[in-house]
Amino acid sequence: MNDRLTPGTVALLLIPPMLWAGNAVVGRAVVHLVPPLTLNFLRWAVALLLLLPLGYRVLQRGSAVWRQWPRYALLGLLGVGLYNSLQYLALHTSTPINVTLVAASMPVWMMIVGRMFHGVAIRPAQVLGAALSLAGVAVVLSHGKWAQLWALRFVAGDLLMVLATIIWAFYSWQLTRVPADAPVRAHWAGFLLGQVLYGAAWSGLFAALEWGFSDWRVVWGWPLALTVAFVAIGPAVIAFRCWGAGVQRVGPTLAGFFNNLTPLMAALLSLALLGETPHFYHAVAFLLIIGGIVLSSRRGGA
Repeated sequence: MNDRLTPGTVALLLIPPMLWAGNAVVGRAVVHLVPPLTLNFLRWAVALLLLLPLGYRVLQRGSAVWRQWPRYALLGLLGVGLYNSLQYLALHTSTPINVTLVAASMPVWMMIVGRMFHGVAIRPAQVLGAALSLAGVAVVLSHGKWAQLWALRFVAGDLLMVLATIIWAFYSWQLTRVPADAPVRAHWAGFLLGQVLYGAAWSGLFAALEWGFSDWRVVWGWPLALTVAFVAIGPAVIAFRCWGAGVQRVGPTLAGFFNNLTPLMAALLSLALLGETPHFYHAVAFLLIIGGIVLSSRRGGA
């Protein structure tokens, strides 16, 4: 793991925010079709089926997926079960822009978790990079008019997203641990399958509780089927693959800055779906966020 951003690493870390922005927009669009925890379970059940042909060898007897089951169960709980469930719950009372905006606090939580639980020092350049990147998010939120920030209102869903973001920080730092499961980690599909196997079980438990203690109903049909296919293939399998590889290359703190592109991409996606065009402040926000990423990748001081 190092702090150098190569073109390949940048590409890996750009893909997740694009797909997660789409996940937020789509998740909001289908709130009337499927309850949030059920959507999360359907998403990861399909992802599990997609990963099985690619990584089934890691499920053989004696594999680290079974020998170190507490580690994989924890990864599945944090990254698959809790984070995504809380995000879909948040989208029932919040908007895609707000949800992704709250998630933009991720670099801060990455630094805090890394310092408190992993003994990783926080460099001045990272603090300044976080401030610059968050300023870019604020530009998106305010539409380039700072007075609009005072009119911002947070709802219960935004608080759920704060909790989800903290959980994702813990998950990302867990990815940097390299125990005696190198054969599993060597194959991306197998390593992800090990997490999703337990994560789908957690998601199924949460969905069962949702059905047992609520009167939610699912509206089956092509809109829901296409939604599940998208969130399983893109934001789940592809995004998690790229995120895991990127975190292993540069660490969770620097990778977390790329997440700040998600609100911008969510805004642009929402505009595209509404047939509108991007504005100048989107370009300003993009430059500020990229500036924060570049600054935080510096090895030296501020």
